[in-house]
Amino acid sequence: MKIDLSNLPQIRHQDSGAFFLIAGPCAIEGEEMALRIADQLVSICDRLKIPFIFKGSFKKANRSRIDSFTGIGDEKALQILEKVGNTFAVPTLTDIHEVADAQKAAAYVDVLQIPAFLVRQTDLVVAAAQTGKTVNLKKGQFMSAESMQFAVKKVTDSNNPHVWLTDRGTQFGYQDLIVDFRGIPTLRSYAPTVLDVTHSLQQPNQSSGVTGGKPELIETIARAGIATGVDGLFMETHFDPANAKSDGANMLALDRMEALLERLLKIRHCVRDL
Repeated sequence: MKIDLSNLPQIRHQDSGAFFLIAGPCAIEGEEMALRIADQLVSICDRLKIPFIFKGSFKKANRSRIDSFTGIGDEKALQILEKVGNTFAVPTLTDIHEVADAQKAAAYVDVLQIPAFLVRQTDLVVAAAQTGKTVNLKKGQFMSAESMQFAVKKVTDSNNPHVWLTDRGTQFGYQDLIVDFRGIPTLRSYAPTVLDVTHSLQQPNQSSGVTGGKPELIETIARAGIATGVDGLFMETHFDPANAKSDGANMLALDRMEALLERLLKIRHCVRDL
């Protein structure tokens, strides 16, 4: 499937045949950290010729506890995302949570992401679509692959053909997620499909109120995704996951990204030659 990146003309290496990568920190914690992470990711992806999109949440609306980190301020975080895009000439992505967020975030970023918990919210999906930006729909943890065709249709029926799907696992009991790779071909029949590797390894609903994770399985899930033909990978990364303000328990350490991508490219080339 040809990935539709036509409204992201600044993306690099889109004809390289590689999967594309959506990567960055869970949340924008400040300008220095965002630029530092982006600089390293751009360097890696340029060398490996992997199309790259920088991601970062401008705010974290879905938190377990009221004292959890939610952001540094909407406008400040969005301006940092814009600076990353302008500094490195790469597309940027952020998630939105309310209808009013759509136009606000669209002024700063290239891709609007609908969180998995909110993907059935018609007004939110339509508001994102009406901005004309690419819309990345996270598959609900509670939804089948087949049911995501209707979320895609909400975007395309709003006269926006630029839509992707992202699988981030399916709820399995109260404190675990499972990736059902049988759903990847189904999702790809509706839209270009991304596998969210790091969120698929979350362990939500911990008694502490802080989400856990299994980062030691990041490579396992990523390898399986590439083998099953996903168009892109989504991985949250940080130079110091243990001290990240959000989702540190399931992030990939930034210094491990390059070697992992090198191994994944080898798998991609093998799969394409079959």
